Amino acid sequence: MTANLPMTLTPVAPGLPGAELRSTVGRDVRLVFGRALMLTLRNPVWLIMGLAQPLLYLVFFGPLLKNLAGVPGFPPGDPWQVFVPAIMVMLGLFGSAFAGFGLIQEWRDGVIERMRVTPLSRFALLAGRVLRDGVVLIAQSALLIGASLLLGLRAPAAGVLVGILLVASLGMTFAAASYTVALAVKTEDAMAPLINGILLPVMLLSGIMLPITRGFAPDWLYWLSRCNPVAYVVDAARAAFLGDFTSWHFWTGTVITVAMVAAGLAVSTRAFARQST
Repeated sequence: MTANLPMTLTPVAPGLPGAELRSTVGRDVRLVFGRALMLTLRNPVWLIMGLAQPLLYLVFFGPLLKNLAGVPGFPPGDPWQVFVPAIMVMLGLFGSAFAGFGLIQEWRDGVIERMRVTPLSRFALLAGRVLRDGVVLIAQSALLIGASLLLGLRAPAAGVLVGILLVASLGMTFAAASYTVALAVKTEDAMAPLINGILLPVMLLSGIMLPITRGFAPDWLYWLSRCNPVAYVVDAARAAFLGDFTSWHFWTGTVITVAMVAAGLAVSTRAFARQST
């Protein structure tokens, strides 16, 4: 079930006949964000299930990495500082790549069609949903960090905060891409294998499970992973957890993350605009 979208419009010139209604982009984003967040809080099952898998990885795989500390090619720092930020990136990938399934249901129920005839900004139709996905990821990441601290993670607070922001930004990028795919295929049967077929190699080539670095991985695998932008985000998150904000890895990953967010929002906004014409 979907809820009606609350909307308040301000007239440009109330006393003139035929006066048009104006809706600012910022207010439109807040309206769409509020509605999307309300629907998420009404059914928090996805929030809990989305966090269960990363927690299992932490419990069952994290302790195994202690034996890899000091191995040539293994990233510097405590094994938890290497593994936890990578698991957060995995949370961002899987927690947002399937966001489009909800949009398909809304399209099927006619919600998108009803929004299409309102003066809402087409950018807001996307940005409000993507912002909701970012807030959810921040909450999930905070809970994941709390569990990691109990398991032995020690990292600077500033680095943890920056890592969470990187993961939220990456998640919003994939959420925007997921909404674009959802508008294109409009069926879960087509979207599920497509998302899985893309997401699995992206995850494996990003060095989430095991670092893909020189000296630790074969040369062909290392250079193949360098073609994956998510690998740079993983490197940046690991550098942040070490408090290394001046390294090439951190700034390269940060710039790539920002570029991905901008490109994802631009492409997805165009998809929403085409859908609304």
